[in-house]
Amino acid sequence: MSADIGLIGLAVMGQNLILNMADHGFTVCAYNRTVSKVDHFLANEAKGKSIIGAHSIVDLVSKLKRPRKVMLLVKAGKPVDYIIDELLPHLEKGDIIIDGGNSHFPDTNRRYEELEKKGILFVGSGVSGGEDGARLGPSLMPGGSPAAWPEIKDIFQSISAKADGEPCCDWVGPAGAGHYVKMVHNGIEYGDMQLICEAYDIMKRVGRFSDKEIGDVFAKWNNGVLDSFLVEITRDILRFNDVDGKPLVEKIMDKAGQKGTGKWTAINALDLGMPVTLIGEAVFSRCLSALKDDRVRASKVLTGPTIPADLIKDKEQFVNDLEQALYASKIISYCQGFMLIREAAKTYGWELNFPSIALMWRGGCIIRSVFLGEITKAYRSNPALENLLFDDFFKNAVVKAQSGWRKTIALTTTYGIPTPAFSTALAFYDGYRSERLPANLLQAQRDYFGAHTFRVLPECASANLPLGEDIHTNWTGHGGDVSSSTYQA
Repeated sequence: MSADIGLIGLAVMGQNLILNMADHGFTVCAYNRTVSKVDHFLANEAKGKSIIGAHSIVDLVSKLKRPRKVMLLVKAGKPVDYIIDELLPHLEKGDIIIDGGNSHFPDTNRRYEELEKKGILFVGSGVSGGEDGARLGPSLMPGGSPAAWPEIKDIFQSISAKADGEPCCDWVGPAGAGHYVKMVHNGIEYGDMQLICEAYDIMKRVGRFSDKEIGDVFAKWNNGVLDSFLVEITRDILRFNDVDGKPLVEKIMDKAGQKGTGKWTAINALDLGMPVTLIGEAVFSRCLSALKDDRVRASKVLTGPTIPADLIKDKEQFVNDLEQALYASKIISYCQGFMLIREAAKTYGWELNFPSIALMWRGGCIIRSVFLGEITKAYRSNPALENLLFDDFFKNAVVKAQSGWRKTIALTTTYGIPTPAFSTALAFYDGYRSERLPANLLQAQRDYFGAHTFRVLPECASANLPLGEDIHTNWTGHGGDVSSSTYQA
């Protein structure tokens, strides 16, 4: 029997993707470096399905239809390179290697370029949705060698999640574009999770809600504009009790872990000079949570406001305001994420399909939500849309949410509840809508101490302040006239 595709890596994601492919009529050849896993898989979960096994790389390649398609679901980094090196001697021009792991996009760029020179087509594909997504329909974000797409399109779109009948999978762009989009997806996921955690904290500490009451609020929100996977699972978590009848969530250490994809997004945003502030704050919030021992000591010596037990008189209005704050902040997070993707496309020379990116995130993935349907509509209506806030739907939604958003942040600031994600989202919104910011003074400071120069406003141009030129002023009267070089981040 010849297989349509081979898959290397039989951890949870690999096994479930193979079963998903088999369910959709494809024959899959499974391989794992520990070959006993192959035999166990074939004898159990894969029994009776169109799945065959291989006990070596040579065996795997020999069982594949041409052009051969091999998907890797292994740990990112050197393991990917090791397996590619093992595969190469047994492949021929036009064969396809697909990396479905969480690889950093610069690594995908490098592999793409190296393999293109050898005539091998390379695809770096984001895969999101976890165990259930892999089995029942993930979000897939493939990018790399364009010639590979017609060969893998049927498999990828068949096994992907569907939103309004459309597959949550389309071609993203060249080189590392697929893994780049997955990286930004994960960064947005960091932001969404932090916003939800802040909403939970506000209800618990300011509103004195029980976990069940907070779970009920999230259940209500999941039937409205905030309908999403993360709100849904938060509802379930808050309603889950341990064997003693107490909420399990309250027994969990408040130290967050991270695998690095949010950090990659924040670093790339800094590299490209894009103000992706909410994802950055979400990453730093996890870092702050990790300082548990420091925080315990600080809680005993640093004081703050006392929150009255009966502070919230109108709980319904309090919850409504909080819902608006969460909704508006979430909009800002996605605005920033798509700003970053747009800038990356310019910087790296990628032609990206923005409506398809939004559609890919509609279903199957961790950040899937009803909300993303409006992003798809916005980019289909205007593929060159500079910012989601310029789309009528999102502009009107944020304007409508402003009152509750501002009241919520004012309340948390007054009573000492940290809301870094909510607060930075509002600060970005207010900064973005400001025709003038105090950067004029900042630039004057830079020129004063470092001769970094400045430019003048068009209406203020004159003979000694020419328009469009980098100007240095001798602010003290005893400085020199030599200016420093200028550059943009």
